[in-house]
Amino acid sequence: MSELTHIDENGRPVMVDVGGKADSKRIAVARGSIYMKPETLRRIKERGMEKGDVLSVAQTAGIMAAKNTASVIPMCHNIFITGIEMNFIIDEDKSAIHIEACAKTIGKTGIEMESLHAVAISALTIYDMCKAIDRGMRITDVRLVRKSGGKSGDFSNE
Repeated sequence: MSELTHIDENGRPVMVDVGGKADSKRIAVARGSIYMKPETLRRIKERGMEKGDVLSVAQTAGIMAAKNTASVIPMCHNIFITGIEMNFIIDEDKSAIHIEACAKTIGKTGIEMESLHAVAISALTIYDMCKAIDRGMRITDVRLVRKSGGKSGDFSNE
């Protein structure tokens, strides 16, 4: 992986042609966190936010984000997603919600961007739904933690 594949010989952006690649089962897991005031976390847990059930909306937003990744990341292929799971871990000690997205496909290109996009948009949705009471929330550590499939094989960053 020593060359940039989205840049041509003239330094111009290109979308990589994946037509000649074989289909393979691909899985990507991404994680991120959003830190907030303890009172904000309590209200999320108790479903006490005026805008509704924050984690249900964030879960839906993450799924929608994964499905629409190619429309916001310019060189990202529009791929068929066979599944996406969103998980939220409430961390009272750190006053945070840890978000995980696991996206799956069978195809010619990876699904890492879809998982990363799902986590980022879920965190932004939590922020949006809670900003009236906590503008100091921090979204951090959005990252790929694991992927499998494709020519480059497995990757783990856990």
